[in-house]
Amino acid sequence: MAKYYVQSGNIRTVVDAQDAEKAALWVVHRALQQVIPVYEDDELPPQQKEEMAVVNGIMVLGNDIRISEIGFDRADANATDTFDLVIHWHQLMIALTRLQSMLD
Repeated sequence: MAKYYVQSGNIRTVVDAQDAEKAALWVVHRALQQVIPVYEDDELPPQQKEEMAVVNGIMVLGNDIRISEIGFDRADANATDTFDLVIHWHQLMIALTRLQSMLD
């Protein structure tokens, strides 16, 4: 797996992933799981999420997500529209839910 430097809004993180899109999707997943239910069995109550946000700071995505294999703040970083990635993430969550229901 390659190392990707992913940044958007106030998020700057390094992600090991198979490709740049998967690295960006992971960042979207991490940001969205702060505020919406992602896993029914691993769900924190809203009060606990709020407390964690105060302690850790809330992750906020910008209009685009920039991904580079070299480092942060690179002019040559690939930029992807955040909304497009959120749609892709949502489609993946629907597919996972359907697979889970088929296995139950």
